[in-house]
Amino acid sequence: MNNKLKELRTALKMTQADLATALEVSRQTINAIEKGKFDPSLPLAFKFSRLFKLPIEEIFDDEEN
Repeated sequence: MNNKLKELRTALKMTQADLATALEVSRQTINAIEKGKFDPSLPLAFKFSRLFKLPIEEIFDDEEN
């Protein structure tokens, strides 16, 4: 799954560790999601959406579209 997490995170001047703390996950989880090695759970995707104040569809894009 493609995502815009790195761009959104850096726009807010957040490190992966900062984002992980805000979302209560590990920095390794953030790294894996940013690199497309791991897809977030639906509850975690909603946390990203609330944090960045964007719809999930603007953060994550499935590769089939």
